[in-house]
Amino acid sequence: MKYKLIILDFDGTVGDTNKVITDTMQATLRAAGLPECTPEACSKTIGLPLVECFKAVMPMSQQQAETCAGIYHRLFEENKRKSPVPVFPGVIEAIKRWHDQGATITIASSRGHRSLQDFVHEMHLDNYISLILGCEDVERAKPDPCPVLKTLDHFGIRPEDTLVIGDMTYDILMGKRAGCHAYGVTYGNGTKEELLEAGADMVVDRLDF
Repeated sequence: MKYKLIILDFDGTVGDTNKVITDTMQATLRAAGLPECTPEACSKTIGLPLVECFKAVMPMSQQQAETCAGIYHRLFEENKRKSPVPVFPGVIEAIKRWHDQGATITIASSRGHRSLQDFVHEMHLDNYISLILGCEDVERAKPDPCPVLKTLDHFGIRPEDTLVIGDMTYDILMGKRAGCHAYGVTYGNGTKEELLEAGADMVVDRLDF
């Protein structure tokens, strides 16, 4: 393992949350009395902070978006209980392999910290993930490099010894703007073309490296 630090996105990279996210976004818009949008439109916002997701799918005020975020949080927990989120094939094995090879593994996500903690625990990854940064843990969310820079500073590791892995352009831009290597994954919510255009050093179908 040539990288000392691996920073993982969560949604679309570790956990297959697409259906529960898009279903919950659509249900939230209905509950808020707003027009519905397609699952595809919802998918394109995954990776942004939740309030920004709703503002991205249709024009709305900051107050409306914050109201939607509150409704979403309640509905998401209900939907997650009905349909547990699976881990993408090969991800747990890759995390354990990198850990055994001496890499430090962390998560940087726009999801809330407690939600990430719960997922890590449910997926039995507590012993492998050394740091979790959620939306409330950073001053500026991805694609700003802030989450990566904060992680580098926490561990005292150089950007050139760090790999950021994600499924969306926001993840790639976050990693590259911090001076790190960045790999995209094709099994999540972004396309290979989008990831390469964002500057991904490599795009992989599976975390088998």
